[in-house]
Amino acid sequence: MKDRLRPAFTLIELLVVIAIIGVLIALLLPAVQKVREAANRTQCKNNLKQIGLACHGYHDRSSSLPPGYFSLMGSGGGPGQGPGWGWAAFLLDDLEQDNLRKSVSVGGDLTGSGSGLKSAANDAPRRQFLKIFSCPSDDLIPTFAPVDASGQPLRDNAGNEIQVGHSNYVGVFGTHEISSDPGNGDGLFYQNSKVRFADISDGLSNTLMVGERSSNLALATWTGAVPGAIVPPRPGSPYGPEAAPVLVLGHTGDASDVPPHTPNSPVNHVDDFWSRHAQGVNFLFADGSVRNINDQINPTVWWSLGTRAGGEPYSADDY
Repeated sequence: MKDRLRPAFTLIELLVVIAIIGVLIALLLPAVQKVREAANRTQCKNNLKQIGLACHGYHDRSSSLPPGYFSLMGSGGGPGQGPGWGWAAFLLDDLEQDNLRKSVSVGGDLTGSGSGLKSAANDAPRRQFLKIFSCPSDDLIPTFAPVDASGQPLRDNAGNEIQVGHSNYVGVFGTHEISSDPGNGDGLFYQNSKVRFADISDGLSNTLMVGERSSNLALATWTGAVPGAIVPPRPGSPYGPEAAPVLVLGHTGDASDVPPHTPNSPVNHVDDFWSRHAQGVNFLFADGSVRNINDQINPTVWWSLGTRAGGEPYSADDY
Protein backbone atom coordinates (compact mmCIF):
# COMPACT_ATOMS: atom_id res chain seq x y z
CA MET A 1 0.00 0.00 0.00
CA LYS A 2 1.43 3.30 -1.07
CA ASP A 3 1.99 6.09 1.46
CA ARG A 4 -0.41 8.97 1.09
CA LEU A 5 1.04 12.42 0.62
CA ARG A 6 -0.03 14.67 3.52
CA PRO A 7 -0.54 18.40 2.83
CA ALA A 8 1.82 20.71 4.73
CA PHE A 9 2.95 24.33 4.84
CA THR A 10 5.82 25.26 2.66
CA LEU A 11 8.59 27.31 4.18
CA ILE A 12 7.40 30.40 2.32
CA GLU A 13 3.83 29.96 3.58
CA LEU A 14 5.09 29.56 7.16
CA LEU A 15 7.14 32.74 6.90
CA VAL A 16 4.12 34.62 5.52
CA VAL A 17 1.94 33.46 8.44
CA ILE A 18 4.61 34.50 10.95
CA ALA A 19 4.89 37.90 9.28
CA ILE A 20 1.11 38.39 9.41
CA ILE A 21 1.02 37.46 13.10
CA GLY A 22 3.85 39.91 13.77
CA VAL A 23 1.96 42.71 12.01
CA LEU A 24 -1.21 41.93 13.97
CA ILE A 25 0.70 42.02 17.27
CA ALA A 26 2.31 45.33 16.28
CA LEU A 27 -1.13 46.74 15.53
CA LEU A 28 -2.74 45.42 18.71
CA LEU A 29 0.02 46.35 21.17
CA PRO A 30 -0.61 50.13 21.11
CA ALA A 31 -4.33 49.47 21.56
CA VAL A 32 -3.67 47.22 24.56
CA GLN A 33 -1.33 49.82 26.06
CA LYS A 34 -3.92 52.53 25.48
CA VAL A 35 -6.60 50.49 27.25
CA ARG A 36 -4.22 49.77 30.14
CA GLU A 37 -3.35 53.46 30.52
CA ALA A 38 -7.04 54.39 30.42
CA ALA A 39 -7.66 51.91 33.25
CA ASN A 40 -4.70 53.29 35.20
CA ARG A 41 -5.92 56.85 34.77
CA THR A 42 -9.37 55.84 36.00
CA GLN A 43 -7.89 54.09 39.04
CA CYS A 44 -5.78 57.16 39.79
CA LYS A 45 -8.88 59.36 39.66
CA ASN A 46 -10.72 56.92 41.91
CA ASN A 47 -7.87 57.13 44.44
CA LEU A 48 -8.14 60.92 44.47
CA LYS A 49 -11.93 60.73 44.77
CA GLN A 50 -11.59 58.56 47.88
CA ILE A 51 -9.01 60.96 49.30
CA GLY A 52 -11.45 63.80 48.63
CA LEU A 53 -14.24 62.04 50.51
CA ALA A 54 -11.83 61.46 53.40
CA CYS A 55 -10.88 65.17 53.43
CA HIS A 56 -14.54 66.16 53.59
CA GLY A 57 -15.19 63.63 56.34
CA TYR A 58 -12.27 65.01 58.34
CA HIS A 59 -13.53 68.56 57.80
CA ASP A 60 -17.03 67.60 58.97
CA ARG A 61 -15.57 66.12 62.13
CA SER A 62 -12.86 68.70 62.89
CA SER A 63 -14.28 71.86 61.26
CA SER A 64 -11.10 72.22 59.16
CA LEU A 65 -8.91 70.30 56.77
CA PRO A 66 -5.95 68.43 58.30
CA PRO A 67 -2.62 70.26 58.56
CA GLY A 68 -0.24 69.98 55.62
CA TYR A 69 2.04 68.50 58.26
CA PHE A 70 2.32 68.98 61.99
CA SER A 71 5.35 70.54 63.65
CA LEU A 72 6.01 71.41 67.27
CA MET A 73 8.22 74.29 66.13
CA GLY A 74 5.33 76.57 65.20
CA SER A 75 4.57 78.10 61.84
CA GLY A 76 7.54 80.45 61.42
CA GLY A 77 10.28 80.26 58.83
CA GLY A 78 12.24 77.08 58.29
CA PRO A 79 11.01 73.51 57.94
CA GLY A 80 10.54 72.88 61.67
CA GLN A 81 10.95 69.69 63.62
CA GLY A 82 8.59 67.69 65.79
CA PRO A 83 6.38 64.73 64.85
CA GLY A 84 6.11 65.70 61.19
CA TRP A 85 3.02 63.61 60.37
CA GLY A 86 1.37 64.85 57.17
CA TRP A 87 -2.16 65.52 55.93
CA ALA A 88 -2.60 61.98 54.57
CA ALA A 89 -1.71 60.43 57.93
CA PHE A 90 -4.52 62.43 59.54
CA LEU A 91 -6.97 60.86 57.07
CA LEU A 92 -6.25 57.24 58.00
CA ASP A 93 -9.44 56.87 60.05
CA ASP A 94 -11.46 58.21 57.11
CA LEU A 95 -9.75 55.80 54.70
CA GLU A 96 -10.62 52.72 56.77
CA GLN A 97 -7.07 52.43 58.09
CA ASP A 98 -8.06 52.56 61.75
CA ASN A 99 -5.62 49.88 62.85
CA LEU A 100 -2.71 51.62 61.15
CA ARG A 101 -3.74 54.90 62.73
CA LYS A 102 -3.87 53.30 66.20
CA SER A 103 -0.38 51.84 65.73
CA VAL A 104 1.17 55.29 65.32
CA SER A 105 3.36 56.26 68.27
CA VAL A 106 2.37 53.06 70.04
CA GLY A 107 -1.05 54.39 70.97
CA GLY A 108 -0.14 58.08 71.00
CA ASP A 109 -1.50 60.68 68.59
CA LEU A 110 -0.13 62.52 65.56
CA THR A 111 0.43 65.86 67.29
CA GLY A 112 3.08 65.19 69.87
CA SER A 113 1.80 63.10 72.77
CA GLY A 114 3.43 60.03 71.23
CA SER A 115 6.70 59.47 69.41
CA GLY A 116 7.58 61.39 66.25
CA LEU A 117 7.43 60.16 62.69
CA LYS A 118 11.13 59.33 62.58
CA SER A 119 11.29 57.46 65.89
CA ALA A 120 12.00 53.73 66.14
CA ALA A 121 8.55 53.29 67.71
CA ASN A 122 7.01 54.18 64.38
CA ASP A 123 9.19 52.02 62.13
CA ALA A 124 6.29 49.77 61.11
CA PRO A 125 3.54 52.34 60.47
CA ARG A 126 5.75 54.77 58.56
CA ARG A 127 6.91 51.99 56.21
CA GLN A 128 3.40 50.90 55.33
CA PHE A 129 2.57 50.95 51.63
CA LEU A 130 -1.04 52.02 50.98
CA LYS A 131 -2.43 51.34 47.53
CA ILE A 132 -4.81 54.29 47.68
CA PHE A 133 -1.82 56.65 47.65
CA SER A 134 -0.23 54.97 44.61
CA CYS A 135 -0.94 55.82 40.96
CA PRO A 136 -0.79 52.57 38.93
CA SER A 137 0.87 54.40 36.00
CA ASP A 138 3.93 55.08 38.13
CA ASP A 139 6.73 52.56 38.56
CA LEU A 140 6.36 50.12 41.41
CA ILE A 141 8.10 51.64 44.42
CA PRO A 142 9.67 49.33 47.04
CA THR A 143 7.57 49.50 50.19
CA PHE A 144 10.30 50.01 52.77
CA ALA A 145 12.89 52.02 50.88
CA PRO A 146 11.49 54.11 48.03
CA VAL A 147 14.03 55.07 45.42
CA ASP A 148 14.08 57.84 42.84
CA ALA A 149 14.46 57.43 39.09
CA SER A 150 18.22 56.90 39.44
CA GLY A 151 17.78 54.22 42.09
CA GLN A 152 18.84 56.45 44.98
CA PRO A 153 16.93 56.09 48.26
CA LEU A 154 15.51 58.98 50.24
CA ARG A 155 18.05 60.21 52.80
CA ASP A 156 18.29 62.75 55.61
CA ASN A 157 20.86 65.53 55.98
CA ALA A 158 23.17 63.12 57.81
CA GLY A 159 23.17 60.69 54.89
CA ASN A 160 20.99 58.10 56.61
CA GLU A 161 18.48 56.20 54.50
CA ILE A 162 14.85 56.99 55.30
CA GLN A 163 12.34 54.20 54.99
CA VAL A 164 8.79 55.45 54.46
CA GLY A 165 5.70 54.38 52.54
CA HIS A 166 5.65 55.91 49.07
CA SER A 167 2.89 58.16 47.72
CA ASN A 168 2.06 59.73 44.36
CA TYR A 169 -0.17 62.44 45.82
CA VAL A 170 0.85 65.69 47.52
CA GLY A 171 -1.26 68.47 49.04
CA VAL A 172 -1.42 71.87 47.36
CA PHE A 173 0.60 74.44 49.31
CA GLY A 174 -0.26 77.34 47.01
CA THR A 175 1.93 79.60 44.90
CA HIS A 176 4.80 80.39 47.30
CA GLU A 177 8.09 78.54 47.71
CA ILE A 178 7.68 75.73 50.23
CA SER A 179 11.08 75.03 51.78
CA SER A 180 11.88 78.66 52.63
CA ASP A 181 8.70 79.29 54.62
CA PRO A 182 6.48 76.19 54.95
CA GLY A 183 4.00 77.93 57.25
CA ASN A 184 3.14 80.58 54.68
CA GLY A 185 1.06 78.68 52.14
CA ASP A 186 -1.76 80.45 50.32
CA GLY A 187 -3.29 77.10 49.30
CA LEU A 188 -5.06 74.46 51.40
CA PHE A 189 -2.15 72.66 53.08
CA TYR A 190 0.91 74.03 54.84
CA GLN A 191 2.78 73.60 58.13
CA ASN A 192 0.26 73.42 61.01
CA SER A 193 -2.56 74.63 58.72
CA LYS A 194 -6.23 74.42 59.68
CA VAL A 195 -7.98 75.70 56.57
CA ARG A 196 -11.79 75.73 56.65
CA PHE A 197 -13.99 75.50 53.59
CA ALA A 198 -15.31 78.91 54.58
CA ASP A 199 -11.77 80.26 54.09
CA ILE A 200 -11.79 79.25 50.40
CA SER A 201 -13.33 82.41 48.98
CA ASP A 202 -12.17 81.54 45.44
CA GLY A 203 -14.71 78.72 45.47
CA LEU A 204 -14.23 75.05 46.24
CA SER A 205 -14.65 74.10 42.56
CA ASN A 206 -11.88 76.53 41.56
CA THR A 207 -9.25 75.51 44.12
CA LEU A 208 -6.79 72.62 43.89
CA MET A 209 -6.52 70.34 46.92
CA VAL A 210 -4.27 67.36 46.04
CA GLY A 211 -2.32 66.51 42.89
CA GLU A 212 0.00 63.90 41.41
CA ARG A 213 3.77 63.68 41.68
CA SER A 214 5.29 60.64 39.98
CA SER A 215 8.61 59.19 41.08
CA ASN A 216 10.40 60.26 37.89
CA LEU A 217 10.17 63.85 39.18
CA ALA A 218 10.74 63.31 42.91
CA LEU A 219 9.93 61.10 45.85
CA ALA A 220 6.90 61.71 48.05
CA THR A 221 5.32 59.90 51.01
CA TRP A 222 1.92 59.74 52.64
CA THR A 223 3.52 59.74 56.10
CA GLY A 224 4.71 63.34 56.44
CA ALA A 225 7.62 65.75 56.46
CA VAL A 226 10.32 63.48 57.85
CA PRO A 227 12.58 65.72 60.00
CA GLY A 228 15.89 66.32 58.26
CA ALA A 229 14.91 64.67 54.97
CA ILE A 230 16.50 65.88 51.75
CA VAL A 231 14.49 65.39 48.56
CA PRO A 232 16.87 65.08 45.58
CA PRO A 233 16.07 66.29 42.05
CA ARG A 234 15.50 63.85 39.20
CA PRO A 235 18.61 62.56 37.39
CA GLY A 236 20.08 65.13 35.04
CA SER A 237 18.08 67.99 36.48
CA PRO A 238 19.97 71.28 36.87
CA TYR A 239 17.82 72.17 39.86
CA GLY A 240 18.74 71.43 43.45
CA PRO A 241 17.18 69.38 46.26
CA GLU A 242 14.44 70.60 48.60
CA ALA A 243 13.69 70.17 52.29
CA ALA A 244 11.33 67.73 54.03
CA PRO A 245 8.01 69.62 53.58
CA VAL A 246 7.99 68.88 49.83
CA LEU A 247 7.58 65.18 50.65
CA VAL A 248 3.89 65.92 51.25
CA LEU A 249 3.35 69.33 49.60
CA GLY A 250 3.54 70.83 46.12
CA HIS A 251 3.06 74.31 44.69
CA THR A 252 1.90 75.87 41.43
CA GLY A 253 4.46 78.67 41.45
CA ASP A 254 3.62 82.20 40.36
CA ALA A 255 4.57 84.89 37.84
CA SER A 256 8.14 84.99 39.17
CA ASP A 257 8.78 81.55 37.62
CA VAL A 258 10.17 82.01 34.13
CA PRO A 259 9.34 79.78 32.37
CA PRO A 260 6.25 78.76 34.39
CA HIS A 261 6.13 75.44 36.25
CA THR A 262 2.92 74.08 34.76
CA PRO A 263 2.07 70.34 35.05
CA ASN A 264 4.70 68.07 33.47
CA SER A 265 6.88 71.01 32.48
CA PRO A 266 10.51 70.06 31.73
CA VAL A 267 11.63 72.89 34.04
CA ASN A 268 9.73 71.54 37.05
CA HIS A 269 11.50 71.26 40.40
CA VAL A 270 10.89 68.53 42.98
CA ASP A 271 8.14 70.60 44.63
CA ASP A 272 6.00 70.68 41.47
CA PHE A 273 3.47 68.28 39.90
CA TRP A 274 4.08 65.49 37.40
CA SER A 275 2.46 62.28 36.21
CA ARG A 276 3.23 59.36 33.91
CA HIS A 277 -0.13 59.64 32.16
CA ALA A 278 -0.13 60.32 28.44
CA GLN A 279 -1.37 63.87 28.98
CA GLY A 280 -1.88 66.11 31.98
CA VAL A 281 -1.96 65.54 35.73
CA ASN A 282 -4.94 64.39 37.80
CA PHE A 283 -6.04 66.77 40.57
CA LEU A 284 -8.54 66.66 43.40
CA PHE A 285 -10.40 69.94 43.83
CA ALA A 286 -11.72 71.25 47.13
CA ASP A 287 -15.31 70.42 46.15
CA GLY A 288 -14.36 66.73 45.90
CA SER A 289 -14.31 66.59 42.10
CA VAL A 290 -11.34 65.10 40.23
CA ARG A 291 -10.16 66.58 36.94
CA ASN A 292 -7.19 66.29 34.61
CA ILE A 293 -5.21 69.51 34.25
CA ASN A 294 -3.71 69.72 30.77
CA ASP A 295 0.01 70.33 30.31
CA GLN A 296 -0.79 73.37 28.17
CA ILE A 297 -2.93 75.16 30.76
CA ASN A 298 -2.66 78.95 30.73
CA PRO A 299 -0.03 79.72 33.42
CA THR A 300 -2.11 82.56 34.89
CA VAL A 301 -5.06 80.20 35.35
CA TRP A 302 -2.71 77.57 36.78
CA TRP A 303 -1.43 79.96 39.43
CA SER A 304 -4.94 81.04 40.34
CA LEU A 305 -6.04 77.44 40.95
CA GLY A 306 -3.35 77.10 43.61
CA THR A 307 -4.72 79.83 45.90
CA ARG A 308 -7.65 79.61 48.28
CA ALA A 309 -8.46 83.33 48.44
CA GLY A 310 -6.58 85.03 45.62
CA GLY A 311 -9.64 86.65 44.12
CA GLU A 312 -8.74 85.61 40.56
CA PRO A 313 -11.69 85.70 38.08
CA TYR A 314 -11.28 82.19 36.65
CA SER A 315 -13.58 79.18 36.51
CA ALA A 316 -13.70 75.64 35.11
CA ASP A 317 -14.39 77.04 31.64
CA ASP A 318 -10.80 78.35 31.58
CA TYR A 319 -9.16 74.94 31.97
